[in-house]
Amino acid sequence: MVFLWPTLLWLLLVAPLLVLLYWWLLHRRKKTALNYSSLSLVREALGPGQRLRRHIPPALFLLALIALLLAAARPLAVITLPSQDQTIMLAMDVSGSMRATDVEPDRITAAQNAAKAFIAELPRHVRVGIVAFAGSAQLAQLPTQSREDLVKAIDSFQLQRGTATGNGIMLSLATLFPDAGIDISALGGRQAMRPKPIDEIGKQDPAKPFTPVAPGSYNSAAIIMLTDGQRTTGVDPLEAAKWAADRGVRVYTVGVGTVQGETIGFEGWSMRVRLDEETLKAVATRTNAEYFHAATAADLKKVYETLSSRLTVEKKETEVSSLLALLGAVLALLAASLSVWWYGRIL
Repeated sequence: MVFLWPTLLWLLLVAPLLVLLYWWLLHRRKKTALNYSSLSLVREALGPGQRLRRHIPPALFLLALIALLLAAARPLAVITLPSQDQTIMLAMDVSGSMRATDVEPDRITAAQNAAKAFIAELPRHVRVGIVAFAGSAQLAQLPTQSREDLVKAIDSFQLQRGTATGNGIMLSLATLFPDAGIDISALGGRQAMRPKPIDEIGKQDPAKPFTPVAPGSYNSAAIIMLTDGQRTTGVDPLEAAKWAADRGVRVYTVGVGTVQGETIGFEGWSMRVRLDEETLKAVATRTNAEYFHAATAADLKKVYETLSSRLTVEKKETEVSSLLALLGAVLALLAASLSVWWYGRIL
């Protein structure tokens, strides 16, 4: 635990002094007490429970004082709170390989159903944006709280050739940080374009120098990238992951389908698609996030349920002085109440 005013912790030295004072008062009271011939009988009548009970109110008062002194030092603690201002970008693979049927009824349908269920479970205040990527990346839906618009965007997916996983991440970042200088045109629109080198895709405004932050430290947004294959074109996903890491954005990666791969055919051509788990794990690790593998539709649903529970809360370093002050007040009130109840006086 960290304290904003740590010097006030010296006041805690009052606690052992009060204990010594209490012990001295008890000892002094024994010396001045009347010497009853039947004092041993009185002690036996009181019993050990009664003798112990006399110390409870002072002990509670001491704990109350310690809690109040700790509160005065303004402690900070990392606690988990519901996220109040968050945007989630879904970067979803719409390449031709998503028509494979190793995930029932097929990969794209299972992904669409799981994504819609995920959106339905999110708190209403969480905004969601959708990026669809194949040979190029396209913004299917700007971040919004409208669940109906998000469902329409997911249902409108059209499968295309190519897999540009890095472009999906970069376009998601460009949507989250519109002033970051990311050149979206370099990522390709409906036409597959040769991407610029990563150092030319986004150029920061010289008047606003960019300072990298710790990976995973940006709690207001996150990216979930779902894909079933290997990158065939576009920006290197590991370079895109570095961009996300420098901005503190976590990129959770979800691999769909079998790791061994499957051969699929479409309009006279065939190809073997294989899940690139190594790269997906590296992207997640670099951004301080996690990788999930979904071999079935049920697995995919569970992945989204897990992500929903993790992304709708955040850990924050919060001052807890008020909680300690409340604890101190309750203990002090309890100590006074017990003392009045048992002995008819306050301490």
